[in-house]
Amino acid sequence: MVAWSVISTTLTAFAENPDSAARRPDLTGTYNVATLTPLQRPKEFGNTLLMTREQADGIAARVAAEKARDSQASDPLRDKPPEGGDGSAGAAGNVGGYNAFWIDNGESAMQVDGKFRTSIITYPLNGRQPVMTPAARKRMMAFRALFGQNTGTAWWLDNEGPGPYDHMEMRPNGERCLLSFGSTSGPPMLPALYNNVKRIVQTDEYVMILAEMIHDARVVRLNSAHMPPEMTFWMGDSIGHWEGETLVVDTTNFKSRPALYGADENLHVIERFTRRDDGDLHYEFTVDNPTSWTSIWRGEYTWPATEDKVYEYACHEGNYALGNIMRGARLLEEDAASAQNASASSGR
Repeated sequence: MVAWSVISTTLTAFAENPDSAARRPDLTGTYNVATLTPLQRPKEFGNTLLMTREQADGIAARVAAEKARDSQASDPLRDKPPEGGDGSAGAAGNVGGYNAFWIDNGESAMQVDGKFRTSIITYPLNGRQPVMTPAARKRMMAFRALFGQNTGTAWWLDNEGPGPYDHMEMRPNGERCLLSFGSTSGPPMLPALYNNVKRIVQTDEYVMILAEMIHDARVVRLNSAHMPPEMTFWMGDSIGHWEGETLVVDTTNFKSRPALYGADENLHVIERFTRRDDGDLHYEFTVDNPTSWTSIWRGEYTWPATEDKVYEYACHEGNYALGNIMRGARLLEEDAASAQNASASSGR
């Protein structure tokens, strides 16, 4: 028979030690974070965090209709896009996407505690990112120059300084298959237009979070200290500890261009992962980047558990697409040089 003093001592130690392994939930599982709820709140909602079911159903119906229209089979006898593209925006690269088959951003708005949200961002109260600092705005203008309008010409030759196609390292990390775009790998870990499945594997010393996009794997070291500040990483250096049943992850030590659009090397992210009774995760984050935004900002959303699998994202640096991007730039530069030489010759 076990002595009561032993039981009492054990219970006391458990109560005084919320980090006890016996209290830690297992976050291991697969989650699909696809949602129609945007990161930033549409301005028409103002400071309103919640929406009605009728509003959520209306958004879902509109998006479903758009996807059905855009998923129609492409006409194999259609004409080629006009030179320079057809004017469409986004990831189609301004040459026209064939259909919406690969789009998988969810079928409904996200709910937290059974209530539909108008945005993932909860602070500031308008649900939008704070104003960027002047230095950050200047930096972002330079970054956007990497994505100049496709005119079918070497437009970058008219600009001063290095061009966006001078060498492969000028191209964005996502384009080079090195890092998820849209901060799907994080931190913070956000939904995207497709590839929204995450897989978590938890051990006593580590928590690994695999993002379907660009096959990024974050490894969170538990009960550890940050690396020296001179050691930097694209996804930062993540360390975690338990606060009751919530995993708190602190990430610093970023490179100058993290996955989070607009952030820089001074980014500091705190994340909180809490498993709900239904198996879903509640995910919260705080972004502190004083050289990019004029104040902190926070957000939260639900990670629904799923039986779906993480598909391979067969993307790697040096693939055909990246090589062809550089070859195309060289051909356009040759065309520009030929046109300049012809113009000079005719002017003699």
